Amino acid sequence: MSLASKTLRQLGAELADGRTSSRALTEEALAAATTSSEAAATFLTVHAATARATADAVDRLRAARVPLPPLAGIPISIKDLFDEEGEVTRAGSRVLADSTPATRDSLVVQSLRAAGAVIVGRTNMTEFAYSGLGLNPHYGTPRNPWDRATGRIPGGSSSGAAVSVTDGMAAAAIGTDTGGSARIPSALCGLTGFKPTANRVSTEGVLPLSSTLDSIGPLARSVACCALLDSILSGGPVAEPPPASLAGRCIAVPKTETLDGLDATVAAAFEQGCRKVSAGGARLVEIDVPEFAELAHINRLGGFLAAEAWAWHASVLQSREAQYDPRVAVRIRRGQKMLASDYLDLLAHRSRWIAGVQQRLAHANCDTMLMPTVPVVAPPIATLQASDELYGSTNLLMLRNPTFINFLDGCALSLPCHRPGDAPVGLMLASWHGQDQRLLALGLAVEAALSR
Repeated sequence: MSLASKTLRQLGAELADGRTSSRALTEEALAAATTSSEAAATFLTVHAATARATADAVDRLRAARVPLPPLAGIPISIKDLFDEEGEVTRAGSRVLADSTPATRDSLVVQSLRAAGAVIVGRTNMTEFAYSGLGLNPHYGTPRNPWDRATGRIPGGSSSGAAVSVTDGMAAAAIGTDTGGSARIPSALCGLTGFKPTANRVSTEGVLPLSSTLDSIGPLARSVACCALLDSILSGGPVAEPPPASLAGRCIAVPKTETLDGLDATVAAAFEQGCRKVSAGGARLVEIDVPEFAELAHINRLGGFLAAEAWAWHASVLQSREAQYDPRVAVRIRRGQKMLASDYLDLLAHRSRWIAGVQQRLAHANCDTMLMPTVPVVAPPIATLQASDELYGSTNLLMLRNPTFINFLDGCALSLPCHRPGDAPVGLMLASWHGQDQRLLALGLAVEAALSR
């Protein structure tokens, strides 16, 4: 299957020289999105008619030798947070199922359409994006491709986004990342996921979780795929950055918190990944970052997520709480008790915290960090469904490392670092606010080192 194994660059080359057509790729995606074992839990809406119409239009333009952008004619999925004209934005919830359809496309969708993408449909997610596990009691939970027999979580909140790519329902997916929602499912499902600096991609027409922390990024098969999609979404030049050199590059490996609680599989894969990056010429420096140990206390009242989610949900939750996932509603309600002074304290704490982390890395002469994306492999769905306590503790564990970068207002890549056939494990490369292009260039080099 082309979509289940090829990068955007490979698909673009096959389209350009006539080895395939957009209609053929689209039919492959639609077949998987309607007949595979995970189809019903992966997509909330499949745009069969408009996808075929878009594909045919692109094929006609290509046949007429009209110059086309690199994404033209390639099937892409979008998370059920992005407004599309004529579609209801449900955010994975029953609460919004009877809402008025959007009257215009979000800017993300506008950018994808302008680039010629074939939007296959809207992917399932954790309700209102408020969990890193990917469970959805309303529409089902797509099973992780690594171990379908056991039935393991895909990670969240962009759960359907990840499975749409692993199962060939789309060549890449657009998700969101407020505390790891693109990187966690990428890590657990063996994909590459990119969390850009929060303000890099416009959130206009995107249902919010936290206006402070929300960011929009791709889940795909390679760093180059993520770079292409990021350039389209951010409005930058559509060009792959040249790989940076690892030779002599100093990369920090934070010891505080990030390496705690690793299971044996993640520990072994991360250690092997670090060895490969070192063999590629980089100098890895272990450092203490005590600020990481302080973040749980800073967010003890619920943090930006609870405060800003409550601001959006307050009136809806008061009248329709019975329709919410109880595990989502209880966390949103934490924001009800936060005071304006708590929120202002949080803003001040964040500024000091960011400055502290930056000083730690500057002292080590590093501007990039390396850590496991998540500390454990994907756990079974059934055990998490059965226990609120286990659900809560596992959710916090999954979100822990990615959340450091959201609070830092940085950018990050999760790259697969496991051996083929083993449980998927993600290696996270992260940097400061606004360093997205430099991070993607370094990510290309790290990806090459990991593949050796």
